[in-house]
Amino acid sequence: MTASALPPQLAEIRHDFLELDLPERLGLLAEFAAGLPELPPEYAAHPDRLERVTECQSPVFIALSVDVDGGVALHARVPEEAPTTRGFAAVLAEGLAGIAVDDVEAVPDDLARDMGLDRAVSPLRLAGMAGMIRRVKRQARTARER
Repeated sequence: MTASALPPQLAEIRHDFLELDLPERLGLLAEFAAGLPELPPEYAAHPDRLERVTECQSPVFIALSVDVDGGVALHARVPEEAPTTRGFAAVLAEGLAGIAVDDVEAVPDDLARDMGLDRAVSPLRLAGMAGMIRRVKRQARTARER
């Protein structure tokens, strides 16, 4: 997957990660983790609207919503004790914010590897990150069909 095929915000984030050495990439991931937005009230009050990402070792739950203009928003609940996974969820939340549902399909399942995280995090975490992306894509397809 080329960076040009990624949604623009996500391509920029990818570029930022690739500009850094491995330890700095983990630091940037930690910064993203600290900035993961709180769940909006409609999800915080109804956690059943979130989908569990079973590939993640930690209890990770996500939901994709679509606004009236067709832009997406990713909502995630990830424990603070899972900073790399939390950081990746924040990367997706920021990188996908406002893009069209159809553009979600451009995100490769192996985005974490493409961002250079494969040498920084464990294979289990990479599998969890890919699981997040697959669910986001499936939720986008479901939203498109509505």
